[in-house]
Amino acid sequence: AVKQLWGDGDHMAEIDDMMAEQEAIRGEKAKSVCDLFRDKAVRWQFITLFLVSSCMQLIGANVVYFYAYSVFIKAGIPPAQTRYVSLGVGITEILTTVVCGFLIERAGRKTLLWKSYTVMALALGLLTVTLSLQDSFSWVPYCSVALIFIFIMGYGIGPAGVLCPLPTEIFIQSYRPAAYVFNGATNWIQLFMLGLLFPFIV
Repeated sequence: AVKQLWGDGDHMAEIDDMMAEQEAIRGEKAKSVCDLFRDKAVRWQFITLFLVSSCMQLIGANVVYFYAYSVFIKAGIPPAQTRYVSLGVGITEILTTVVCGFLIERAGRKTLLWKSYTVMALALGLLTVTLSLQDSFSWVPYCSVALIFIFIMGYGIGPAGVLCPLPTEIFIQSYRPAAYVFNGATNWIQLFMLGLLFPFIV
């Protein structure tokens, strides 16, 4: 199975890791979410997962999607065409997430996260400037559109691509189902709270 997955070559190191993990959790039942909260052995993995998941929700992707339509209209894109530009934004996110899958092993998770968060922060900072100056020059709205695409590229290549496999990589097998449940619940609860609060913030 390993040869079929990774091709010919010496994969004994990976197989030894799998066997060692299997031996370590022999007879151990899958842990619950409550076990995940209580067990000090996985405390740092738990905190890491929560922080990365929270940063993904609070980085501002939902805000960029919320304002994208008005930015596209201000840039002079006809209302009938904005749906295609919005579709382009969504496709950009999908493609960059796929690219992240190829880069993640070469570049490393931390590098992808820090660099993409830096790009996203710069894009948001510049977007704030271009939105405040969009009536001053005719070319500024186009910069805003470009910055939205740059932000979404950073989002797809960093947090969106890195977070999905994270519970598998930092938890042993017995904790993985609970970690996925916690991760999914955290994401949806935070999205729900953002959805409730954001109209009042606007």
